[in-house]
Amino acid sequence: MSEENQNITRIHIDGKELILIGTAHISKHSAEQVKEVIEAENPDSVCIELDEQRYQSIMDGNKWRDMDIFKVIKEKKATLLLMNLAISSFQRRMAKQFGINAGQEMIQGIESAKAINADLVLADRNIQTTFSRVWRGVGLKGKGILLMQVIGSIFTKETISEEDLEKMKSQDMLDSMLADMTANFPKLKKPLIDERDQYLSQKIKDAPGKKIVAVLGAAHVPGIKVEINKEHDLERLSQVPPKSKVPKIIAWLIPIFLLSIIAYTFYSNPDAALQQTISWVLWNGSLSAIGVAIAFGHPLAFLTAFVAAPITSLDPITAAGWFAGFVQAYFVRPNVGDFENLAEDVHSVKGFWNNKVTRILLVVVLANLGSSLGTFIGGADVIRLFFENL
Repeated sequence: MSEENQNITRIHIDGKELILIGTAHISKHSAEQVKEVIEAENPDSVCIELDEQRYQSIMDGNKWRDMDIFKVIKEKKATLLLMNLAISSFQRRMAKQFGINAGQEMIQGIESAKAINADLVLADRNIQTTFSRVWRGVGLKGKGILLMQVIGSIFTKETISEEDLEKMKSQDMLDSMLADMTANFPKLKKPLIDERDQYLSQKIKDAPGKKIVAVLGAAHVPGIKVEINKEHDLERLSQVPPKSKVPKIIAWLIPIFLLSIIAYTFYSNPDAALQQTISWVLWNGSLSAIGVAIAFGHPLAFLTAFVAAPITSLDPITAAGWFAGFVQAYFVRPNVGDFENLAEDVHSVKGFWNNKVTRILLVVVLANLGSSLGTFIGGADVIRLFFENL
């Protein structure tokens, strides 16, 4: 049985009282409500919608200073980091509009739990696991849509009123929004909302004590109300799906196929083969270098992308953006100020391009995108020339 009052849901199950606070992550009212409820209820445990990684990020205000940008590139995490920054930029801009830190209600939950000596439970699934399950589960079309939405979040100038923000937390509107998401993009909703509802509900139910307060994004409350009555395997929900072997096989077959065509053409018509080689180099090198130019990369990073792309496009293990990124980081090395200003700079498009850290990430990502586009166009031209000179 549950009762609802001003974004508060009470659930009684297995001798425990669970008090769910549905919040908006950029609402000053939500942070205030979290403080009031925890002080009034004096729970045994406080669950917050954070995992260990995000909790440490909140607690360690100097985390950006310790970033090794060369290590980020080497470990192939440039795209992931850039996406994380882009995703957070919209929320940070909205939070700035209302004069509050993004996630302030979670910070308040942490502080209030400490104030009353309640157990603090990090109830959310690891963010990397969620991202991996989203990325590997949405398919090629889904990846394109997701990337477009993330890129769009950098450029949007949208503002909302405090009244609209509170409306976002109403159950009717949330149910409608989740229904739309299910209809339009069900594969994204499953790992992003449904699975986390299951994970959160189990962690909340397993929290120590008889009275538990849970601080949650309002979008999760309807799902948790359903899932809380079921048992969920946290180990299964934490598994990262194995990578499909098909993309890796295709990644090796394409260069082998193209090299075979060029080699055969050299044997039968050396002039045509020379045309194929020039076309491959120009398309790959030029488009990758243009990506660096769009990112306002260093001239030597531009040159590196042009030289590396035709070679790395034939080697699935390496990528032009990595080499261009290393060169960019070496010649335009970020200073302490760039890392300290990173959280603020991602609020705007100008900041993304001006900050030396995000510019390096942009160089890596855009050089790789250009090289990928060059591979398709250059490869198609190689095949065209092959059939024209049979």
